[in-house]
Amino acid sequence: MATKSGGSPVLRLLTAAGLGVSAYVHIHLASKYNGGSGLSQGLLFRIEGGVAILLALIVLASGSRFLHFLAFLVAASALGAVLLYSYTNVGRLGPLPDMHDPAWFPQKALSAAAEAVATLASAALVVRSRSGGGGAKTPKRRFRQSAA
Repeated sequence: MATKSGGSPVLRLLTAAGLGVSAYVHIHLASKYNGGSGLSQGLLFRIEGGVAILLALIVLASGSRFLHFLAFLVAASALGAVLLYSYTNVGRLGPLPDMHDPAWFPQKALSAAAEAVATLASAALVVRSRSGGGGAKTPKRRFRQSAA
Protein backbone atom coordinates (compact mmCIF):
# COMPACT_ATOMS: atom_id res chain seq x y z
CA MET A 1 0.00 0.00 0.00
CA ALA A 2 1.46 3.34 -0.98
CA THR A 3 1.39 6.32 1.26
CA LYS A 4 0.50 9.68 -0.20
CA SER A 5 3.96 11.06 0.42
CA GLY A 6 6.86 8.75 -0.06
CA GLY A 7 5.67 5.54 -1.57
CA SER A 8 5.48 2.13 0.00
CA PRO A 9 7.04 1.91 3.47
CA VAL A 10 8.18 -1.64 2.64
CA LEU A 11 9.97 -0.49 -0.52
CA ARG A 12 11.57 2.39 1.37
CA LEU A 13 12.74 -0.01 4.09
CA LEU A 14 14.14 -2.45 1.52
CA THR A 15 15.96 0.36 -0.25
CA ALA A 16 17.42 1.69 2.99
CA ALA A 17 18.39 -1.78 4.23
CA GLY A 18 20.10 -2.65 0.96
CA LEU A 19 22.01 0.62 0.94
CA GLY A 20 22.91 0.16 4.61
CA VAL A 21 24.34 -3.33 4.09
CA SER A 22 26.27 -2.15 1.05
CA ALA A 23 27.65 0.79 3.03
CA TYR A 24 28.70 -1.44 5.93
CA VAL A 25 30.53 -3.88 3.65
CA HIS A 26 32.28 -1.12 1.69
CA ILE A 27 33.43 0.74 4.80
CA HIS A 28 34.50 -2.53 6.45
CA LEU A 29 36.57 -3.57 3.41
CA ALA A 30 37.99 -0.13 2.57
CA SER A 31 41.17 -0.52 4.61
CA LYS A 32 42.10 -3.66 2.64
CA TYR A 33 42.15 -1.64 -0.59
CA ASN A 34 44.26 1.34 0.44
CA GLY A 35 47.47 2.08 -1.34
CA GLY A 36 48.85 3.81 -4.34
CA SER A 37 48.81 7.49 -5.00
CA GLY A 38 45.73 9.45 -5.90
CA LEU A 39 42.31 7.87 -5.97
CA SER A 40 42.56 4.46 -4.30
CA GLN A 41 39.97 1.73 -4.26
CA GLY A 42 39.82 2.13 -0.47
CA LEU A 43 38.89 5.81 -0.82
CA LEU A 44 36.23 4.94 -3.40
CA PHE A 45 34.83 2.33 -0.99
CA ARG A 46 34.64 4.93 1.79
CA ILE A 47 32.92 7.45 -0.49
CA GLU A 48 30.40 4.85 -1.67
CA GLY A 49 29.77 3.80 1.92
CA GLY A 50 29.21 7.36 3.10
CA VAL A 51 26.87 8.23 0.25
CA ALA A 52 24.93 4.98 0.73
CA ILE A 53 24.48 5.63 4.48
CA LEU A 54 23.32 9.18 3.82
CA LEU A 55 20.80 8.11 1.19
CA ALA A 56 19.56 5.20 3.32
CA LEU A 57 18.71 7.60 6.13
CA ILE A 58 17.15 10.14 3.78
CA VAL A 59 15.02 7.50 2.02
CA LEU A 60 13.65 6.44 5.40
CA ALA A 61 12.87 10.04 6.36
CA SER A 62 11.70 11.46 3.05
CA GLY A 63 9.46 10.37 0.25
CA SER A 64 10.97 12.48 -2.49
CA ARG A 65 10.91 10.90 -5.92
CA PHE A 66 14.21 12.64 -6.71
CA LEU A 67 15.84 11.07 -3.64
CA HIS A 68 14.46 7.67 -4.57
CA PHE A 69 16.05 8.16 -7.97
CA LEU A 70 19.39 9.08 -6.34
CA ALA A 71 19.16 5.93 -4.21
CA PHE A 72 18.54 3.95 -7.39
CA LEU A 73 21.61 5.50 -9.05
CA VAL A 74 23.86 4.74 -6.07
CA ALA A 75 22.63 1.16 -5.67
CA ALA A 76 22.68 0.40 -9.39
CA SER A 77 26.14 1.91 -9.88
CA ALA A 78 27.54 -0.10 -6.95
CA LEU A 79 25.98 -3.31 -8.29
CA GLY A 80 27.15 -2.51 -11.81
CA ALA A 81 30.70 -1.85 -10.59
CA VAL A 82 30.97 -5.09 -8.62
CA LEU A 83 29.66 -7.10 -11.56
CA LEU A 84 31.84 -5.29 -14.11
CA TYR A 85 35.04 -5.58 -12.11
CA SER A 86 34.31 -9.20 -11.17
CA TYR A 87 33.85 -10.46 -14.70
CA THR A 88 35.90 -8.01 -16.78
CA ASN A 89 39.43 -6.72 -16.40
CA VAL A 90 38.93 -3.20 -17.68
CA GLY A 91 42.20 -1.98 -16.16
CA ARG A 92 42.66 1.59 -15.09
CA LEU A 93 39.95 4.01 -16.28
CA GLY A 94 41.18 7.59 -16.10
CA PRO A 95 41.51 8.43 -12.40
CA LEU A 96 39.88 5.14 -11.34
CA PRO A 97 42.32 2.43 -10.26
CA ASP A 98 42.34 -1.08 -11.68
CA MET A 99 39.75 -2.80 -9.47
CA HIS A 100 39.49 -6.19 -11.20
CA ASP A 101 38.79 -8.88 -8.60
CA PRO A 102 37.27 -12.11 -9.98
CA ALA A 103 37.05 -13.80 -6.56
CA TRP A 104 33.65 -13.95 -4.89
CA PHE A 105 33.88 -14.01 -1.11
CA PRO A 106 31.02 -13.73 1.41
CA GLN A 107 31.19 -9.95 1.98
CA LYS A 108 31.30 -9.26 -1.76
CA ALA A 109 28.33 -11.54 -2.41
CA LEU A 110 26.39 -9.97 0.48
CA SER A 111 27.08 -6.49 -0.83
CA ALA A 112 26.03 -7.41 -4.36
CA ALA A 113 22.80 -9.01 -3.12
CA ALA A 114 22.01 -5.96 -0.97
CA GLU A 115 22.70 -3.63 -3.90
CA ALA A 116 20.40 -5.71 -6.12
CA VAL A 117 17.60 -5.44 -3.51
CA ALA A 118 18.15 -1.69 -3.14
CA THR A 119 18.25 -1.23 -6.92
CA LEU A 120 14.96 -3.06 -7.47
CA ALA A 121 13.19 -1.48 -4.49
CA SER A 122 14.28 2.05 -5.36
CA ALA A 123 13.34 1.53 -9.01
CA ALA A 124 9.89 0.42 -7.88
CA LEU A 125 9.62 3.54 -5.70
CA VAL A 126 10.48 5.77 -8.65
CA VAL A 127 8.01 4.01 -10.97
CA ARG A 128 5.24 3.99 -8.36
CA SER A 129 5.69 7.68 -7.58
CA ARG A 130 5.57 8.48 -11.28
CA SER A 131 2.31 6.63 -11.71
CA GLY A 132 0.79 8.22 -8.64
CA GLY A 133 1.24 5.38 -6.16
CA GLY A 134 1.11 2.32 -8.34
CA GLY A 135 -2.58 1.71 -8.05
CA ALA A 136 -4.60 1.27 -11.22
CA LYS A 137 -6.87 4.27 -11.62
CA THR A 138 -9.80 4.32 -13.91
CA PRO A 139 -9.96 7.54 -15.91
CA LYS A 140 -13.13 9.54 -15.62
CA ARG A 141 -14.97 9.71 -18.89
CA ARG A 142 -16.96 12.71 -19.83
CA PHE A 143 -19.77 12.28 -22.20
CA ARG A 144 -21.07 15.13 -24.23
CA GLN A 145 -24.78 15.39 -24.24
CA SER A 146 -26.03 15.61 -27.71
CA ALA A 147 -28.39 18.38 -28.57
CA ALA A 148 -31.34 16.43 -29.88
